[in-house]
Amino acid sequence: MSTEAPETIMVDKTRIACDGGGGALGHPKVYLQIGEEGFVECGYCDRRFVLNPNSEAETH
Repeated sequence: MSTEAPETIMVDKTRIACDGGGGALGHPKVYLQIGEEGFVECGYCDRRFVLNPNSEAETH
């Protein structure tokens, strides 16, 4: 059984930062790398960052 991520964000770069949003109510800023799967999930807030298929970013 698969559960959906709380929030999915489309991005154009393979290296992104997540701070959970919400200013002081967020979490420490972490940098994430999108791999060959085409997405990465934040370990703190479970946001899913998906690489835009039309992006020119390389995933390898």
